[in-house]
Amino acid sequence: MPAEETRGMIPHNIIMQNRAKLSVSGVEDVENFDDREIVMYTSRGKLTVHGTQLHIARLSVEEGDLTIEGTIDTLAYSAEMRGHGGFLSKLFG
Repeated sequence: MPAEETRGMIPHNIIMQNRAKLSVSGVEDVENFDDREIVMYTSRGKLTVHGTQLHIARLSVEEGDLTIEGTIDTLAYSAEMRGHGGFLSKLFG
């Protein structure tokens, strides 16, 4: 992506450890979550994580960092950008 398109965008990175721990930066909002699916909006689009026994181990709203633990099966992006009325905006909005 050209530099002018990424300027001002929050950096987005993913680190997965042994399919058991996932660290995500650039998280703007969490739409919903349960023990099988976590849906979030990142600076690079909507990210859905599927697995089993998933739980949010750490969430930093100020820094946009999220840590998920459990068995991670899939990560799927869509081009859909941040929606209105997500979990964090309801909680802190």
